[in-house]
Amino acid sequence: MTRTIVVGMGRSGLGAARLLKQQNRDVVVFERGDNDALQQIAKTLGQEGIQVALGQPLTPESFQTWRDGLDAVVIGPGIPWDHPTLLQLRSDGIQVRGEMDLAWDALRQIPWIGITGTNGKTTVTHLLSHVLESSGLKAPMGGNMGLSAAELACQIASGATPQPDWLVMELSSYQIEAAPTVAPKIGIWTTLTPDHLERHGSLEAYRAIKRGLLERSQCALFNADDPDLRQQRSSWQHGTWVSGEGARPDGQPADLWIDAEGMVRNSTTTLFAADVLAMPGSHNRQNLLLVTAAALAVGLSPQQIAASLSTFPGVPHRLEHLGTLAGANVFNDSKATNYDAAEVGLKAMQGPVVVLAGGQTKRGDASGWMKTLETRACSLILFGTGAEELANLAKAAGYPGELLQCQELETAVNLAAVAVQRQGASALLLSPACASFDQYRDFEARGEHFRALVQPFLDAA
Repeated sequence: MTRTIVVGMGRSGLGAARLLKQQNRDVVVFERGDNDALQQIAKTLGQEGIQVALGQPLTPESFQTWRDGLDAVVIGPGIPWDHPTLLQLRSDGIQVRGEMDLAWDALRQIPWIGITGTNGKTTVTHLLSHVLESSGLKAPMGGNMGLSAAELACQIASGATPQPDWLVMELSSYQIEAAPTVAPKIGIWTTLTPDHLERHGSLEAYRAIKRGLLERSQCALFNADDPDLRQQRSSWQHGTWVSGEGARPDGQPADLWIDAEGMVRNSTTTLFAADVLAMPGSHNRQNLLLVTAAALAVGLSPQQIAASLSTFPGVPHRLEHLGTLAGANVFNDSKATNYDAAEVGLKAMQGPVVVLAGGQTKRGDASGWMKTLETRACSLILFGTGAEELANLAKAAGYPGELLQCQELETAVNLAAVAVQRQGASALLLSPACASFDQYRDFEARGEHFRALVQPFLDAA
């Protein structure tokens, strides 16, 4: 029997291993770590008939014992596609594929809506799934958030999840790169700004990966308000372009837009009022339009779309309103893991704002965020390993507000609770502008911790 090795025991790796086992494949899971928690997971997998090899780094030597019958290696998105060991395996004739590629083979009979972009994709994924589900369709979401694609495939195959009408899948550049056959029925590109350059090497390489997904999509939807996408527009022969800035963003006609009266409309008719979606910020008007364009392509009526948008509760960790503290609105924007996302979140606030930021810094242009901090933030409280670097950026930019530094988020929240009252702030915003991996396993864990820390300070409802 041929064997497949799955590398890593993260969410994607576990999903891939279980999907392969469900398909009666001989599967072994490699995990470089070895601790009590991993041993417990390994024990559970063993009871399911899945072998696990702990303490196995991603080196050619780790594969030697398992080479007999090995025909494929499956990786999760955390592993670079061009890792030297993967290059060696390919040269030896062994197939290397991403978890998303494996899931695509299992789920391609169901139409996919693939959502990518630097920022906005999580909100669009949640919002679109909600609109489709609220209109009576089965449209579970997954991929880069929530359930991994392989986990979703397992649930559908087992009957635990009813057969979907559509799959709403958030796709990161890492996942697209390792799944070059994924071809959605509808593709959505939200934004493009420099991100993950440590992994992809250049903005051009990063852009090309995302572009490939849209080129393989039967129906391609674009945000005409994004400067990078707008520059690409002439290179696209097909596609639907949406704009929150009016009928002719940058002189090019939009296919779906919000007019001066705040109405969503297309070239033939007015659809509904944009304020049916109660989420702050111009970026959410763009998200609304992309979701509307996709829902129309699916076949929903404007009335169904508007009714569903009006009941959307919001996205956890993305400008998530937690309550008030001394009268100031408190928002959890832990999903803002880069400068551009943090700038978007801050622009959605009414100043003055106490801002919590920090974590593991990324390459990128912080100038836009710094300018917005200058005009909106009365206090900037920095935490984590990137605090010093961010403080130096703020000082170099001439940030005029209060600037505080600490190591832990708990201390930052305590400082913020005092600063809100001292500054008479209208909002307290956790919007880190950094990855979470210095202190947390992911941005969700960081957001959950913030929610728990700030809870005792919130005003009684």
